[in-house]
Amino acid sequence: MPFYQRLGEVPRKRHVQFRENGTLLTEEVMGLEGFTGNESILYHLYSPCRVMELGDFEPIVREEWVPETHAHRHLKTYEATEPSGDEISGRRTLMWNDDVEISLCRPASTMEYFFRNGEGDEVVFVHEGCGTLETIFGDVPYCDGDYVVIPRGTTYRFRPEGPQRHLVFETPGLIEIPRRYRNQYGQIVEGAPYYHRDIHPPTELRTIREQGEFAVKVRVRGGYQTYVVDYHPFDVVGWDGYLYPWTFSIHDFEPITGRIHQPPPSHQTFAGPNFVICSFCPRKLDFDPLAVPIPYHHSNLQSEEMIYYVSGTFGSRKGVEVGSITLHPSGLPHGPQPGLAEASIGMHETTELAVMCDTFRPLRLSTFARDLDDGRYMLSWYQNAQDGDAAAGDDATGAGLTSHLSAARSTRRRGAAGGSTSSGDGATGPRSATRASSPRCRRSARSAARPSSASGRSSSPRRSRRTRRRRGRPGR
Repeated sequence: MPFYQRLGEVPRKRHVQFRENGTLLTEEVMGLEGFTGNESILYHLYSPCRVMELGDFEPIVREEWVPETHAHRHLKTYEATEPSGDEISGRRTLMWNDDVEISLCRPASTMEYFFRNGEGDEVVFVHEGCGTLETIFGDVPYCDGDYVVIPRGTTYRFRPEGPQRHLVFETPGLIEIPRRYRNQYGQIVEGAPYYHRDIHPPTELRTIREQGEFAVKVRVRGGYQTYVVDYHPFDVVGWDGYLYPWTFSIHDFEPITGRIHQPPPSHQTFAGPNFVICSFCPRKLDFDPLAVPIPYHHSNLQSEEMIYYVSGTFGSRKGVEVGSITLHPSGLPHGPQPGLAEASIGMHETTELAVMCDTFRPLRLSTFARDLDDGRYMLSWYQNAQDGDAAAGDDATGAGLTSHLSAARSTRRRGAAGGSTSSGDGATGPRSATRASSPRCRRSARSAARPSSASGRSSSPRRSRRTRRRRGRPGR
């Protein structure tokens, strides 16, 4: 991270004696790129090398699906993904390449061990649920809509509050804030779609002095190695530096709108090696009188596009729904359904919320993805043209955000001419349940309950900054 943090007690200078009750503490430098990248220095009660027992090694086995045809895919995940495992063992791989692995997780149980990814960074998008990520750096509260960014080497465990639904990205590279969002000193620049204040580091460091037997599962060399230690892994009394877990809410992403349609890089949120993660958020649409406020057809000649649909108006029939994933592989053009470009003219806003990952190397698919594939999506452009659904405002099947129009939207557009609008939500399928009982999720309850304005103002589910839950702020 491009800004400095400190929690707990640390000595005046690094690499000098630091004692607690006369006992010399163990200093650990956790750093990237040898000794030249970002790092944090932690002070432990015990040596982090101290292991009392070496457990089993479990290789990661992926079952690959190699389709007989090269085509666009639509995976319907919401109802088909049953809860299983915990926040680690319950991750079910959908697609992967050498740069990124994308999984879904609906845990059925809580972690009875500690976990550390020793070979990659992680981004966990929380579609549903709240809780706390307990780490050696301290507690990181999270709620639905948060991206939880966990750098490699972080020992952690999830403590959820209620049911959870996660979209997980794991990479052997580094998850970074895009370079164009930062100046030469690391500060996020004006014009970037978010700022340091939107990034939430650990809020509280809890030093646990308990002894016993504690299992730590580490992902290394394509598998999981279990170690047993005789002290609680959260034995850190203080740390400082630039490397730590943090959260960023998709609701804090500031969409960039132009006079004409802006390309997908305007939605970029994170950068990884040969891939990007983007956030499509509620926003005003293009305002030129001749603008077509819908994505133009495009061919991702050197990339593959995966979109996970979180909430919003996607359509009323045959279309995407909450939890849908569309995959548009390289070498094939994709774009709006027939008639939707014409139908979009006159629209002024979109309420869709989605997460996109573009990779610059082909993705391999799992048998789990095969079981979720509807098998018809690649023909939907032809079928829509034959059925005339788009012209009737009846179908929302599309291939890009703001291309999913529904009958509700068509009604809203027609009603605008007569001085009224429709405020219905046309999403098909189940919606994310708001956990209003959790104090960390009250902001989501407020957002979900906010009505659309009859005057045409945005019905975006963005949170009020005054009522946002209070969390740790950078630099405090």
